[in-house]
Amino acid sequence: MKKFFIVAAMIALTGVVFAEQPAPGPWKVDISTGVVTTQSSYSDNWTGGEAGSINWTAFYYEKVNRQVSSNWYIGNDTKLSFGQTHTQEKATKDWQSPAKSEDKIRYDGIAKLTKGWFADPYFALTLESQFFDASSPVNKRYLNPLELTESSGLARHLFNVPDVRVLATRLGLGLRERFTKSDDPLDSTKTVSETAVDGGAEWVTDLILGSAKAKYSFDSKLTVFQAFFNSKEDELPNDYWKTADANWDNTFRVKVSSLINVGLAWQLLYDKEIDLGGRLKQTLNLGIVYNFANYEPEKK
Repeated sequence: MKKFFIVAAMIALTGVVFAEQPAPGPWKVDISTGVVTTQSSYSDNWTGGEAGSINWTAFYYEKVNRQVSSNWYIGNDTKLSFGQTHTQEKATKDWQSPAKSEDKIRYDGIAKLTKGWFADPYFALTLESQFFDASSPVNKRYLNPLELTESSGLARHLFNVPDVRVLATRLGLGLRERFTKSDDPLDSTKTVSETAVDGGAEWVTDLILGSAKAKYSFDSKLTVFQAFFNSKEDELPNDYWKTADANWDNTFRVKVSSLINVGLAWQLLYDKEIDLGGRLKQTLNLGIVYNFANYEPEKK
């Protein structure tokens, strides 16, 4: 698995031509934010066992990047979303307490040295967490768990037509830190904090079709992390940490009007330490969405 992962990534990064250095430019901002919801309800004399529900999700996606100089490029990608589901009790039709249905915090930052070489040296930082941890029935925790990944290596555009189609990939060595808080098994009112650190190779590929101003857009990010060491390996009951972790996150959007959007999102996660199989999340939504971009899309 390690050999296949490294060889495949190196093939993706390999190039033979040297390009001209890019010209510096202003900050480029691409924002999409809104609220999507579905709703149904039943009166207390309705028969058949149906139960009403209200499902809402608020989100904020932002891309901010700039070619600061001919030598340096800075990119920032932020994804925030939170949603809840409210359901009726089947017998009484009373509304129950809401349950969390969506919760995501992810930030990706990258700085690249753009010298026109076959690949650009880079430094990257990724932060992943959630607003509210609902796993404990006793304690409320926020930003838990928290995962930080710092990496450095080589990055390359396989094709690049800004605001139309972009495919970029990067391969580097990374350090991943996981900060977790959980209930003390001896006293549930107390909190146990744990920190685990592993290091290895990280491979990230981004595919972007369209932009905030386009009628259609598709954003896909594949992240694969292969650990070579783990700070807790002597304490773990198995060696699942040696298996590569994968995170494939996709968002497809159709702009029906200036404020109405239809979106389809799906995410596939594979982390053998959490579950032996892959975990899939899929959402289809319709809602009020505001899109903003401070630039004119380039023509094909």
